[in-house]
Amino acid sequence: MLRNYRSPYTATVVERLEKAGVIILGKTNMDEFGMGSYSIHSAFGPVRRLWKLEENESAARSAGGSSGGSAAAVAASMCHAAIGTDTGGSVRLPAAYCGVYGLKPSYGMISRWGVVAYSNSLDTVGVLGRNRTVTERVFEIISAHDPNDPTSLSNSTRSRIAESIHKARSSRGGEPLRIGVPLEYNVSELSPSVLSTWKATIKHLSSRGHTVVPVSLPNTKHSLSTYYILAAAEASSNLAKYDGVRYGKREERDWEETEDGDKVMFANTRKVGFGDEVRRRILLGTYSLSASAIDNYFIQAQRVRALIQSDFNSVFSLPHPLYHPPSSSSSSSSFSLSTVDVLIAPCSLSPAPLLSDVLAQKSPLDSYVNDVLTVPSSLAGIPAMSVPVRMVVEEGAGGEGGDEPIGMQLMAQFGDEEALFEVSRALEGM
Repeated sequence: MLRNYRSPYTATVVERLEKAGVIILGKTNMDEFGMGSYSIHSAFGPVRRLWKLEENESAARSAGGSSGGSAAAVAASMCHAAIGTDTGGSVRLPAAYCGVYGLKPSYGMISRWGVVAYSNSLDTVGVLGRNRTVTERVFEIISAHDPNDPTSLSNSTRSRIAESIHKARSSRGGEPLRIGVPLEYNVSELSPSVLSTWKATIKHLSSRGHTVVPVSLPNTKHSLSTYYILAAAEASSNLAKYDGVRYGKREERDWEETEDGDKVMFANTRKVGFGDEVRRRILLGTYSLSASAIDNYFIQAQRVRALIQSDFNSVFSLPHPLYHPPSSSSSSSSFSLSTVDVLIAPCSLSPAPLLSDVLAQKSPLDSYVNDVLTVPSSLAGIPAMSVPVRMVVEEGAGGEGGDEPIGMQLMAQFGDEEALFEVSRALEGM
């Protein structure tokens, strides 16, 4: 659809990086319009992971999606860091598969000006880096208010968030962090190697002096269905402009005849211009927004999304800075023994799968399930980060072996990216 398209302006994140002296090498491969979990829905072909050079094609593994090209480039040491977009896990999942760091900041923290929209209320520009230091530095460069993006957090809001977090942290002195383990993320589909690595990571953090406690996020089980209703609905609206008349390519035979003999303009353009996965999500979104279905699907999904956000707010020690304006008396009493500073859970159900297995999947729903651990934080708009750790396999547990990377996902309250970096420091070298 956009094969010969050239943007008339530069994205804000790229401008900020260039002004900081960063060298932009080029663009990376990805799923079409960011729709996919394995970077196989691309006009350029699927992305292969370069964690290590496999001996033959049959041993090639998926780089994850949709920002698989960015993760593969970082893992192959082609660059220090790369930019990607995360709608439901599209930065964190590739980072987990490729053994690199992947940060999805709080919604509105980084400008989306220049990003081709998939789902406006979920799209977030993220960072993939070789290590924590590089990832944190790139985030600092691109995290700023942008008047071109109406969803970008204002400077006054950023200052208020930083002040609120600083007061809350100061009131605790040098106490270790409280780290929560969400029980609902221990799903039956977790591979033995991911589960054992999760346990080992928890033990490691506990040995470093941090307090680890179980927490419950009861509405997590509704996250996946909620995400695919809302994301597809917004995608259906956003991609309506690609009709070949106002935007995008146009087929020479730009019409399609119906059974009644009517000719539908630009139907053939959209049929040829979009890939199977994009067309599938447009149809799903269009249906959920239809008059007969909007109440049962889209409206209900919005209500469930609010419940998911409420779950996160109830377990974090910091109140949500956009919902609860700080007061002089709240900073000292905002912490509770029943709340935590950071959540830790796996980022993916398994290590990177074989690319041949992914391409052989019979149903697209098989790939949708892979987002089950990443979409909750996207729906809540909170920051989340995939941190690579060495695989740990318990004796007699079975499952995968070797040196496959496992991505551990850290999640914190809105605006508290610093907490993610603090915990990731404790995981370095693990």
